Amino acid sequence: MERFGENELTHFNAQGHAHMVDVTEKQVTSRKAVAIGLVRMKKETLDIIRSGNVKKGDVLSVAQIAGIMAAKRTWEMIPMCHPIPLTGIDIRFQFLEEDAIRIEATVKSEGKTGVEMEALTAVQVAGLTIYDMVKAIDKEIILGPTQLLFKEGGKSGIFRRQADERGFDHDEG
Repeated sequence: MERFGENELTHFNAQGHAHMVDVTEKQVTSRKAVAIGLVRMKKETLDIIRSGNVKKGDVLSVAQIAGIMAAKRTWEMIPMCHPIPLTGIDIRFQFLEEDAIRIEATVKSEGKTGVEMEALTAVQVAGLTIYDMVKAIDKEIILGPTQLLFKEGGKSGIFRRQADERGFDHDEG
């Protein structure tokens, strides 16, 4: 089996073909993951979002719902993800500077596999929804970076990204 650093790449079988990891023998534990992402745009676009004057509706409310829906359906979009009964999803937005929105998704579960992919998917889809809602007034929106900030639960324990005050890795955002 191929190796990556100290960790085996678990989505490949002995023949090197993709497969869904068997979690049958894993213990059920509390799982939590937090992912963050940025959506950068023109100051004027951000001002319109803040004012609530976007013709399509409340941008952040729609993006929040889209992110929650995406987290719940991650297993349908990412081929090797397991369907996971999620116990909590929280998506928050913060206006940064004059041209950016920070998206933070926290996903929780009691299960046999982690929820990192669900948190990352929630952030990405929330960002895409913001883009979709204001693309008529700003096609220069930039999505990203998006990254895992924190995860806990399972055999690998706790992961915490070393990040700046906005929550982003120093080399990324």
